Amino acid sequence: MTLLEKLKNRRSYRKFDQETFDIQLLIDAIEAAKYAPNGANKQPWTFCIIKDPKIKSEIRLQSEEIEKAFYEKISDQWQKDLDHLNVDTQKPFLEQAPYLIVVFQHLYQFDKHGDKTKVYFSDKSVGIATGMLIAALTDLNIDILTYTPSPNQFLSDILKRPANEKPYLIIVCGKGSKSYKLPDITKKTNDEIIKIY
Repeated sequence: MTLLEKLKNRRSYRKFDQETFDIQLLIDAIEAAKYAPNGANKQPWTFCIIKDPKIKSEIRLQSEEIEKAFYEKISDQWQKDLDHLNVDTQKPFLEQAPYLIVVFQHLYQFDKHGDKTKVYFSDKSVGIATGMLIAALTDLNIDILTYTPSPNQFLSDILKRPANEKPYLIIVCGKGSKSYKLPDITKKTNDEIIKIY
């Protein structure tokens, strides 16, 4: 299949086989993502690949605690909107998948003298790079799930990242389980989302 066909068929799995693959595939995908357009070529991102089972277990434990608090405070409408997606407070995929990629956004950087320097459009730049990373992973036939625990500062603590880096999201990488029942969803039509002037 072409990349366009793969992207159109891409689905988010919440259950993964424990089958592993060469970590070099992830490095290659990140290598492609680093060429994303970004403000003033500051490249305000760090990609942390997690394969250590103990670290994945700690991320799951803290994520599930956060999810419990999240589900207690969301509105009935929000809960209703989530119901058909098979999501809840349990996040076993964080341990099932062979790898996690935690994407960090730089709030500022340091020059070669150690002085603090600004970054520009960091949020947009990291969003574009993450989209390119997802496309590269899809092209490599790696199933993924984007996961955004909130609040997510615990990721900085677990991974001991510096204060200028803020967790952006987690990309769960592996082989989606054939036993997982994908939600029945549809996408908007082109007429609904494309306006030509």
